[in-house]
Amino acid sequence: MMNAVSPEVPHSTRLRGSCRTGLAVEDAIASIGPKIRQLRQQKSLSLHELATRSGVSAAAIHKIERNNMVPTITTLMKLAGALNRSIGFLVSEEEDSDRPAVLIRSSSRRPVFTSKKGLQLEGISGPYGRFFMAGAAATVEPGASSGTRPMEHLGEELVYVLSGSLVFDVDGETFVLRRGDAIHFRTDRSHSWRNTGTGRARAIWMALRQS
Repeated sequence: MMNAVSPEVPHSTRLRGSCRTGLAVEDAIASIGPKIRQLRQQKSLSLHELATRSGVSAAAIHKIERNNMVPTITTLMKLAGALNRSIGFLVSEEEDSDRPAVLIRSSSRRPVFTSKKGLQLEGISGPYGRFFMAGAAATVEPGASSGTRPMEHLGEELVYVLSGSLVFDVDGETFVLRRGDAIHFRTDRSHSWRNTGTGRARAIWMALRQS
């Protein structure tokens, strides 16, 4: 945009943790069928209509919905695409994760992984698999940058600077952003960023992916 070392714990604690993990996996598998059936019914699709959309047979979908068959990853990808959902939604997200809105409290922001040194990100958006837009509260240390090579990828980014300053290079043009400034650009153009100031910069960083 961590590698954790677990401390030694008693053997019994590790076993209890393993049991909880096993139950979580079983629960996730058991929830796949009902989620697919619920989504299909919400979209008013018959088994045959979903079969046509996904390329998965109606008989197989029927078995999956009733938990008589565990789908392969390929089948999950086909069904998720036909239902306009991510695989993550089908296998791991909460039961109420199909709600149209997600509230992210300031106290419950989760760190967003980034390989860029000197950049810390806290998520302010809902699950990326469900939405096309992702956002983070960014803290950029002095001297931090996106790296020596410009980046190019599909999508758009919008950055609003809350404090400090940031420099962006987009398609050969340089932009200096200070408090209150924003930049919006297509990321399929060569781009990079850096903090050339002496203090931290804070910004709201939004990214829009291509479907």
